[in-house]
Amino acid sequence: MLILDVLSPLLLLSILLPGYGCRAADIPEDTTSEFSVRLYQRLQAAGGQDNIIFSPLSVAVALGMVELGARGASLEEIRQAVGFSHLLPGVEFSLLQNLTAALLDDDSHYVIRFANSLFLQEDVTFNPEFLHLMKKYFRADVETVDFSESSAVAEQINKWVENHTDSKIRALLSADDFSSVTRLTLVNAVYFRGSWKNQFRPENTRTFSFSRDDGSEVQTLMMYQQGDFYYGEFSDGSQEAGGVYQVLEMPYEGEDMSMMIVLPRQEVPLASLEPIIKAPLLEEWANNVKRQKVEVYLPRFKVEQKIDLKDTLQELGIKNIFTNNADLSAMTDVEDLYIGKAVQKAYLEVTEEGAEGAVGSGMIALTRTLVLYPQVMADHPFFFIIRNRRTGALISVWKIRVICGLCVYASPTKYIF
Repeated sequence: MLILDVLSPLLLLSILLPGYGCRAADIPEDTTSEFSVRLYQRLQAAGGQDNIIFSPLSVAVALGMVELGARGASLEEIRQAVGFSHLLPGVEFSLLQNLTAALLDDDSHYVIRFANSLFLQEDVTFNPEFLHLMKKYFRADVETVDFSESSAVAEQINKWVENHTDSKIRALLSADDFSSVTRLTLVNAVYFRGSWKNQFRPENTRTFSFSRDDGSEVQTLMMYQQGDFYYGEFSDGSQEAGGVYQVLEMPYEGEDMSMMIVLPRQEVPLASLEPIIKAPLLEEWANNVKRQKVEVYLPRFKVEQKIDLKDTLQELGIKNIFTNNADLSAMTDVEDLYIGKAVQKAYLEVTEEGAEGAVGSGMIALTRTLVLYPQVMADHPFFFIIRNRRTGALISVWKIRVICGLCVYASPTKYIF
């Protein structure tokens, strides 16, 4: 969920953005992959032993919306950090437009909803060109509100968010998020529902121990299946990651989108593998996994997290928009616009069917069986990405270190990215 609350302060909250079905020719090579990796590395350095779930492309879209209203150094810092500086000015907006248009068009195998809305302070004049470009590139609806009526505005925006996320995100904002000096709120909602191409059988789901990096264990539900997947074993070449690690790519229905799981050896902490991750390595994994029969053990879990991105974005070079020197004059002639906060909220539930999974009936301990095929046992910390297999676009990045607390074994819900 992306909220841009301009003036006092500007707040960004975003849900993970799913794979885009745009044509590969529309996306310059590695436009956002390096940005994705840099974001991940900053967040994992600050996150310690916590799970991390975030969407670099959601952040890129959020910053693109801000960029439409930015000028001068504020504009250039965004272009440089996201990876747009090598493009002609303004080309990135057409790129984002193509991504979202394709996102809406490609609905044959999964359900995707993409929506943007601007909530403007009544009686304040905004640049007509800014409003025109928001509609052109982001298909944004425009509504006027009175931010001094903060409770009513929060209720209105929360209802909009709820309607565009299949009621999965509720009461996102409160009256305290607005004040009489708030002038603009931009809201971006992305909803995705999809199913695995090869679904897990619920009757094979059993309780199992998940080992954390600190040696402690927690009981979780482990899904199991044997099937044909894209699989490879890779070596970091320097023993930093303990030698060989596994990469498994599991496609969703239609095969345009997939989850790529990266799993170090049982005795190797995930932190040992993370430093070697670079954008070219992601491409190497994608190009070298081979289709073969694999035994897969994957936790069924639900994770929800809100991450403060302000410091991270500043570390990546986006500094000006968070200060009184911010130049957002392309939005309106009102002075002193700046961004006060940057927060991303993400939600994911992994179930047997992918989007909607039944609860497994068996609750007995699951034991390892005789290994006849390569076996991916995700019973210790791992990370994975959601990517578009046709375009190579990196959609979201997840680090699962701890499975507890937010794990849900009740009625399943749908993926929200």
